[in-house]
Amino acid sequence: MSDRSPFDDFAASLDQMSSLGRRRRLVVQSVSGPYLVTAQSVRLLNFGGNDYLGVVADGLAHRSSGPTALSVPDSAEEESGGDEDLVACGATASALVCGWTPHHEQLAAAIARAEGTEAAVVFPSGYAACSGTIATLCRQGDLILSDQLNHASLIDGCRASNAEREIYPHCDVECVDRILSERRGEFRRVWIVTDGVFSMDGDTAPLYDLVRVAREHDAQILVDEAHGTGVLGPRGGGLCEAMGVQQEIAVRIGTLSKAVGHQGGFVAGPRVVIDYLIQFCRTLIFSTALSPRTAAGAHRVITSMADWNERREHVASLAVHLRRKIVDCLPDEFSAVVPVSELDEGIPIVPIIVGDDARAVEISERLRERGFYVPAIRPPTVPEGTARLRVSLSAAHRLEHVDGLIDAIKSIS
Repeated sequence: MSDRSPFDDFAASLDQMSSLGRRRRLVVQSVSGPYLVTAQSVRLLNFGGNDYLGVVADGLAHRSSGPTALSVPDSAEEESGGDEDLVACGATASALVCGWTPHHEQLAAAIARAEGTEAAVVFPSGYAACSGTIATLCRQGDLILSDQLNHASLIDGCRASNAEREIYPHCDVECVDRILSERRGEFRRVWIVTDGVFSMDGDTAPLYDLVRVAREHDAQILVDEAHGTGVLGPRGGGLCEAMGVQQEIAVRIGTLSKAVGHQGGFVAGPRVVIDYLIQFCRTLIFSTALSPRTAAGAHRVITSMADWNERREHVASLAVHLRRKIVDCLPDEFSAVVPVSELDEGIPIVPIIVGDDARAVEISERLRERGFYVPAIRPPTVPEGTARLRVSLSAAHRLEHVDGLIDAIKSIS
């Protein structure tokens, strides 16, 4: 009998990740307003989360005024089911068994209204919404065209589907057009799958041009609005609303865990599509439903979000300020993703490309020593040679917070 552990190959893989400087570890810390508090009670200004509208920070800091304040109308409170302490934490079962409570129904209806669609359905996570929706809707005999920099949840959905798949270079509309010109006749249905806002580069998909190409070739577009919901558009409807193409993109996926400040995912679209997902989508059917308490809280945010233009404008102004100032202080070895439009300039995701993995980790640690949390993102999350600092902004941040970060980057770069 061998003395070798059956998991020796796992240990070898972990050692390899350590040698590359890419081994991930869970770190105990908690959110308090715009800060992270470490297990040693050290406060760090948090530039790593996706709380773009300051919903989570506001709730923990008990703010009552200013651009990040929550202001929930009494009607929204009543409509969501009243005192949150009385709402169950667990759904107890999948949505199709007995886990679809009045809070889920109210949330789904509010999402459909916000998205301007016939219906919506709520998933226990954004990952489940993305991967399950693509795997279910994109069927044998179909073709998926997927952006090279799509999120892992979209990629996994493409891999799980029975459709043929092609990956097109990032935001390359001409490539999409060329593939469809050559191959459209081979397939019953074509799906163009893309993030709306790309989470690691902070740029936006060219939806207006993709809509034009999709119309010319009778294709459908699936957009993941994870980083656009609440942040973009006059009512927080996301990139599709901001670009005026909501009516051209029938099916839209989103999350409740970023600007909405809760947990879960959703799909909004025609009633026939939502009913089809309810019937056949495995990540919906075989998962315990979202917590009713979370659904009630997310409902309150969704019903109020349209009125939060001050928050959207505030976080966008911080992003513009950071992008314009950071260009002047980066050393030659670093680079910033150059926004291609005024809309991109206000996206609250600002990556600073360092290149070398170890260098990115070093800069992140030195910023931490100065009181700033800015995560180092390394392959395989991003392409080889593009390790970066990913700065995420929130409406809970103030201008002096951002200026402090800029000064800290200047002092250590």
